Amino acid sequence: MHPAPTPSKALIRQPALCNWLDLSRSGLDKLRKKDPTFPKPLKDGDSRQAAAFYVVAEVEAWLQAKIAKRDEAA
Repeated sequence: MHPAPTPSKALIRQPALCNWLDLSRSGLDKLRKKDPTFPKPLKDGDSRQAAAFYVVAEVEAWLQAKIAKRDEAA
């Protein structure tokens, strides 16, 4: 059985993204600061504690670009 396709505008919460990328929260923060091409989060409110969501399609596109760049260098 094949998994259902991910909708292109699906959102993922920051903790789930950390799990997916195998990063700690601070590791994700460092990645965001170091790589300006990393997708920006959507905040669910103005407070600092508001949940942060990422667009799955943007993260997947970022990953594909990183893989393509790696493959070009090889």
